[in-house]
Amino acid sequence: MRLDPLSLPVSFSAHDTRAAGGIRQVELHRERVVLRRAVSGMRMAVNLRVSDFLGIALRELDDSRMMLVLVHRDPSLTIPLCVDDDPSEIAAAWAMWSETFALPQLQDTHREAAPRRRRRNAIRDRRPRFLMRRRVGHLLNPASIYRGEREIIARN
Repeated sequence: MRLDPLSLPVSFSAHDTRAAGGIRQVELHRERVVLRRAVSGMRMAVNLRVSDFLGIALRELDDSRMMLVLVHRDPSLTIPLCVDDDPSEIAAAWAMWSETFALPQLQDTHREAAPRRRRRNAIRDRRPRFLMRRRVGHLLNPASIYRGEREIIARN
């Protein structure tokens, strides 16, 4: 796989573990990236600015192959750009992609996607937030209670 940075915009398919069918469509422009995929039957398009990405990273694959990727903070939005065996060609492509998108060249920053965090309380949204903060306290004007009296007189 090898994309040319001088022939933008380009559209291609890429591997996506979270997408239905394991494939997503990527549209790569000079200013933006559009990812189209289906997750659990729901089709979606994610439109990102190129400036939202961290940079162009060089990753080593198995054997002697190397891969260039457009790295995002969310590892599931990282986009593969080039896979090659020749170190001189991959270095030239790395510099061209970096110059085209005006992003820095990064070393291997491969991270696995983090598992989803559990919500702390499943019924948190059932009560209004201000009732959760309320404390039982002393009343400002407690009621007067008279015991042992023979007669109660109400005065206004």
